[in-house]
Amino acid sequence: MNKDKKQLRIGIVAGELSGDILGEGLIKALKKHFPDAIFEGIAGPKMQAQGCKTLYDMDELSVMGLVEVLGRLPRLLKIRKQLVQHFVDNPPDVFIGIDAPDFNLRVEKPLKDAGIKTVQYVSPSVWAWREKRIHTISAATNLVLALLPFEKEFYDKHQVPCTFVGHTLADDIALEHDDTKAREELGLSLDDKVLALLPGSRGSEVGLLSETYIKTAAELQAKNPNLKIVVPLVNEKRKAQFSDILKATAPNLNVNLLDGQSKLAMQAADAILLASGTATLEGMLYKKPMVVGYKIKPLSYWIFKTLFTFNIKYFSLPNLLADEELVPEFLQTECNVTNLTNALTPMLNTDNKELKARFLAIHGKIRLNASEQAANAVAELINAD
Repeated sequence: MNKDKKQLRIGIVAGELSGDILGEGLIKALKKHFPDAIFEGIAGPKMQAQGCKTLYDMDELSVMGLVEVLGRLPRLLKIRKQLVQHFVDNPPDVFIGIDAPDFNLRVEKPLKDAGIKTVQYVSPSVWAWREKRIHTISAATNLVLALLPFEKEFYDKHQVPCTFVGHTLADDIALEHDDTKAREELGLSLDDKVLALLPGSRGSEVGLLSETYIKTAAELQAKNPNLKIVVPLVNEKRKAQFSDILKATAPNLNVNLLDGQSKLAMQAADAILLASGTATLEGMLYKKPMVVGYKIKPLSYWIFKTLFTFNIKYFSLPNLLADEELVPEFLQTECNVTNLTNALTPMLNTDNKELKARFLAIHGKIRLNASEQAANAVAELINAD
């Protein structure tokens, strides 16, 4: 590097685990363009391992639901104000907000107004609700990096700069794979029928979903006593939380609680019962039949339904990508033991060949080496006049 040339600085903020994973891949890819770049902002352990300096603990941003945010609002506002001031005082060559749009867009807007180039990596779900928010995104960002093709189409319609980069999970997971090793690592035989339960990574999700999931698993195990049930929990806190609910709900249920290992659990499973979100995409990429059951606190749900108009028929990523219901979805009161049991039963008793073929086709369409594509787009923005 030329000694007279100022060292390139990249501001970057991730708000939760999935963002930390995206940030890790993006930083690795950006280092190929800018080997000496400085990265700083809000980072999880994976981004920090790539040399990103974190100014705040990423967990402070990991909060879900309108009501839940209110209790943390003063702290979130303080962090946002201090972060904006930091970057205004020390302007980076580009600022990248990874997901967490309610936080990141409000950081990006004043930075863009101050002449700093801004990128939103992962599109907010404006195509689903709050469509008018497209104007807010346009005002806050120079570029949106979209993970999914239908998002790019939406931004093009509104003439907002957007690059479709594909999804990193689609790159990381092979198009075809053998599940034998996963079963061996979890002590399962190839003849076992296996159900994986993934009640989410947040405390609110585990608290709202676990009882229904456990009762569903108990119903299925009553029909088939040999059914193996595996439950990966993201950390010790969530594992203890789930264990308490399990003891109170079905203490005799034969279940294997795992420390993390969600990928192994999905690979080993014949079917998955899981919360909405990125995990549904991961399950699809492993070509696993699944049922999506989700709940949020009633007041949060009422506020969403009252204030916003939903423009989509589905809420899980496999169905959104297919634009049809490939996997059953149950939200709020529909997420009950009867519906979940009835939907999972045939999945555990058939080969699901046609569904797996559909999943394979979708996988191929979003497997584009996303981190490299994203880094190329960011580098082009940095180098643009």
